[in-house]
Amino acid sequence: MKLLVAALDSELSAFPSELPGFDRLVTGPGKLQAAFALTRALDAGEYDEVVVVGTSGAIDPRLGAEVFEIASAIQHDVTDIDGVAGQHVSLPARVETGRDGVMVATGDHFVDDEEAVSFIRPLGAVLVDMETYAYIWVAQQFGLPIRVFRAVSDRAQDGAITDWRAALDRCSTQLLAHLRTQYDLA
Repeated sequence: MKLLVAALDSELSAFPSELPGFDRLVTGPGKLQAAFALTRALDAGEYDEVVVVGTSGAIDPRLGAEVFEIASAIQHDVTDIDGVAGQHVSLPARVETGRDGVMVATGDHFVDDEEAVSFIRPLGAVLVDMETYAYIWVAQQFGLPIRVFRAVSDRAQDGAITDWRAALDRCSTQLLAHLRTQYDLA
């Protein structure tokens, strides 16, 4: 059995209530809620893979409104004791899924302005979100494989929250279609 994970119910709006071979978990937004809910679910159940779906802001202007698989995640909202951005005092700077794909920068605030994007871009990520780093880190603690799929909902600029809301249904539909292809689902 696989565990299908999303931060918000709205990211699963296009998904059927039951998907064969998958249990469903909605964690709530942000790293703490993501880590807590996923830890509880993995501690209580037997899963052979974690599959995350959700939305993401594109901070690389070359990216279109499509679904990307995540290869790695960093935290854009942490610094170590020397003030190095993206470095945590006790967690790895980067966590990896073991899959080909792109890097996402995870942080506990919704990125919606050019100043924040200009700070995050040099860290090497092309997408931003609020949970992926936590999901990957927790799955690693349980020794479980994880795949993360993010649909681009906005450009992480002024007005991004409005764009995100308007794109939710499209993103959910894209994510379901992508999952059907990746997992040969009817």
